[in-house]
Amino acid sequence: MVRHRTEGGTAWITLDRPHAMNALTWDHREHLIALLDGFSADPGVRAVVLTATGRGFCAGADLKGGGGGGERVPGDVARTIRRGAQRLVSAVLDCEKPVVAAVNGTAAGIGSHLALACDLVIASDRAKFTEVFVRRGLVPDGGGAYLLPRLVGPQKAKELMFFGDSLPAAEAERMGLVNRVVPADELEKTAREWADRLASGPTRALALTKRLVNDSLDGGRSGAFEAEAQAQEINMTTADAAEGVTAFVERRAPHYRGR
Repeated sequence: MVRHRTEGGTAWITLDRPHAMNALTWDHREHLIALLDGFSADPGVRAVVLTATGRGFCAGADLKGGGGGGERVPGDVARTIRRGAQRLVSAVLDCEKPVVAAVNGTAAGIGSHLALACDLVIASDRAKFTEVFVRRGLVPDGGGAYLLPRLVGPQKAKELMFFGDSLPAAEAERMGLVNRVVPADELEKTAREWADRLASGPTRALALTKRLVNDSLDGGRSGAFEAEAQAQEINMTTADAAEGVTAFVERRAPHYRGR
């Protein structure tokens, strides 16, 4: 089950299958993708928090949760990955609002990649991250081989993926996978504080900044510089940009409206 609510400009998405460690079925993935796409276009949503209930954040794909019967033909697996795990990770990366992961417990497989695709990651001191694929004789999917080298470099990414060892939250923070580790009873409070700051910020500027940073990892300097110039050109047409400059001149705190 995937629950969601919007409070004060922040959309909260909660994975709520604690009995299954919040493993994702196809239906859950489609729901998450639809929510994230909808939040991009919703002016009432200015930040997103993704979290879960129980001991696990997400144990990965629910291998018991469907996938269809019948004979498998060449191309079926690749098609399933493209339509499922890859679309989910892309939905997080492409969401026009900043997405904060509040990782309450174990994040394994696609569950780990779902968290690491978020713009900011806050983890409970009980959280663990596991590249579980090698334990099943599988290749990492859901963008893992794309995300991890960009976060920790190729050597560490290979170590995590080759051995599949569980990575405690504190070690994940030290490696740069996590922004902050907090006691379990402070996770929601910290996520709310960060989301409130993001939701009161210049929403379009944050969206453009997110795009610039994400795209910079795949291109060269000239392309990044041109994208930066175009993003600033677009941003300067927003009401929030005008408010930010005016507030600076008037020596007061800006009041952004997400417009």
